[in-house]
Amino acid sequence: MSDTKQACRAGVDIGGTFTDVALEHEGRLYAAKVLTDYEKPERAIVQGLKLATQEAGIAPSAISAIVHGTTLATNALIERRGAKTAFITSAGFRDVIEMRNEGRFEQYDLAIQLPAPLIPRCDRFPLQGRLDAGGRELVALDVPELDRIIEAIRAGGFTSVAVGLMHSYRNGEHERQVRDRLLGAVPGVAVSISCEVSPQIREFERFNTVCANAYVKPLMSSYLNRLASALQAEGMACPLYMMHSGGGLMSLASAAQFPVRLLESGPAGGAIYASHVAARYGLDRVLSFDMGGTTAKICLIEDLHPSTARTFEVARTYRFKKGSGMPISIPVIEMVEIGAGGGSIAHVDDLKQVRVGPESAGSEPGPACYGRGGERPAVTDADLVLGKLDARRFAGGTITLDTEAARRALQRHVADPLQSVTVQAAYAVAEMVDENMSNAARMHAVESGRDLGEYTMIAYGGAAPLHAARLCEKLGMERLLVPPGAGVGSAIGFLRAPFGYESLRSAVMRLSQFDVDTVNGMIEEMNQEVAGFLRETSHTGQAVRELRAYMRYAGQGWEIPVDAPTGTLDASGLEALRANFVRAYTQLFGHEVAGLDVEVVSWALSLRTETPPPERVSSSAGAQAGTSATHPPIDRREVFDARLGEFLDCAIYERASLPRDVRLDGPLIVTERETSTYVSPSYGVVLQQDGCLLIQRQQKEGV
Repeated sequence: MSDTKQACRAGVDIGGTFTDVALEHEGRLYAAKVLTDYEKPERAIVQGLKLATQEAGIAPSAISAIVHGTTLATNALIERRGAKTAFITSAGFRDVIEMRNEGRFEQYDLAIQLPAPLIPRCDRFPLQGRLDAGGRELVALDVPELDRIIEAIRAGGFTSVAVGLMHSYRNGEHERQVRDRLLGAVPGVAVSISCEVSPQIREFERFNTVCANAYVKPLMSSYLNRLASALQAEGMACPLYMMHSGGGLMSLASAAQFPVRLLESGPAGGAIYASHVAARYGLDRVLSFDMGGTTAKICLIEDLHPSTARTFEVARTYRFKKGSGMPISIPVIEMVEIGAGGGSIAHVDDLKQVRVGPESAGSEPGPACYGRGGERPAVTDADLVLGKLDARRFAGGTITLDTEAARRALQRHVADPLQSVTVQAAYAVAEMVDENMSNAARMHAVESGRDLGEYTMIAYGGAAPLHAARLCEKLGMERLLVPPGAGVGSAIGFLRAPFGYESLRSAVMRLSQFDVDTVNGMIEEMNQEVAGFLRETSHTGQAVRELRAYMRYAGQGWEIPVDAPTGTLDASGLEALRANFVRAYTQLFGHEVAGLDVEVVSWALSLRTETPPPERVSSSAGAQAGTSATHPPIDRREVFDARLGEFLDCAIYERASLPRDVRLDGPLIVTERETSTYVSPSYGVVLQQDGCLLIQRQQKEGV
């Protein structure tokens, strides 16, 4: 393998509207952005890779590795486009995924409607057989009953089966028996068992996770196979890795087996990208803001690491409220995601209020201004009417926007119902989507006990730089960074991600009654599991091993993550574990609870390859102030400023031609092929030595 080929890697992110490609070749970055192909997503990937390699002046066969993340699995769950799936569960627990946890996500709504379960009741099959909470068999599996269930599955034409039995997180033997008998009787059926997909306590979350995995498994397996074939046909016979929701890379085989791990792969890449930028500038407190064509994602990054969690929700059905979605119990980079992207559709509700999203125009037909048949207004239409977008230079000039179509859509669907004018309608749409995003950021910060005024925002994604300054005004944030390649930020993040995997196990155990041998045996199983996943990627370098225990005081209902010693646990290790818990609990809640026993609920073991730290750079606030006279813009146009509520004469600059270390005060717009950045009058921008745009508030003003 030549040095040239070794230096060439590509990251590919499929979003709801655009497919982004970032190609790194001999230290330079090349990017491409094409509309997502819903019929065959792999076609857009091949098209984007060809465009990027063409720009780099190399053949597609020169690519040495491709890292891919996608929202296809997420979209399949949201749109209910998965396989015909059966669910085999313990007798008496058939309705767990429908009863949920009995929580009300909207306490005062008397007509509340719970989300429909992913698998209808008629396709859920109860099976006799039972383990106790320690994993010991109480009742053997009823094999004749299992055979009758298998026959019903065969007769029903099911292509995928989820298996979730009680307490299988402690002992998966019953689930493995069911799988082996299924595969022997119905060859070709896809089977997912919860003891492998999500071996964690809490049946509702575990059952939902294995059902989701089974539901998207045939779809994702087919897609991944087609993608590998399409790449090979174009001469790209290089390794293909998948980004998983925990922020690491996994093999294609693992992704096909556990596609539920891909649900937040795109946003995870973006968080890795923002963490990399934060490390370059030595920023300990960062709010990453990713806004694409369909959704916006917000993530807190502290001490150069994004927040993580063991569960998250997809397909929230009630105004994005926590509890109204489908819980997925896997390791994930924690972020808030709302339906606020460039393609999010705006409308006026029965109360004459402007609403934006969660429905998106996507790439087919897209916003009205795309000229692809869309008739309803989207956020991109509002940005165009407000002057923030250039109809001729959108997506590097590959798409010419139709301003009149955008005006017509906004007038018909927003202005007319409000008896208003087009510009006011566009202003209302843009301000509503910005307020939705800032509210989500505020709520996330409050829940995490953080003050966003102390944070720096890092904005990326095709639409984020257009809206980031307004969010900073609303959130009281002083600094904003827009890195180079921000329009394809998640795809760049894939190239910065380590190889890694995290294994989870649940075993509720009090420290006063701790079974060291059992826990050490379980940790060794987890170690073998993560090492096996890493071997599948063919990576042979050094890896970092981390162990966390999820702990609580006995009697509490939820647990907190605590760092655990990575060696074999003994008496001294238990004392260190207890001390770490008390320290973490006191930091969160301000005090410890004296006299209560402590228990471990779950364990998480991760293995990640070491990635070299980025070269540090120093930020510059601009040694001198520039003006449009000393640094002429490429154009000027009228742009509507939301804070002032009026159109302003705005200078337009190309990012590539901006002077370095010179402060230019807003209002202005910095254009590049994949995105544009709006700098409001409250802020000034300085192009840093590494190509980042540093946008800083010039003076304290109200919003």
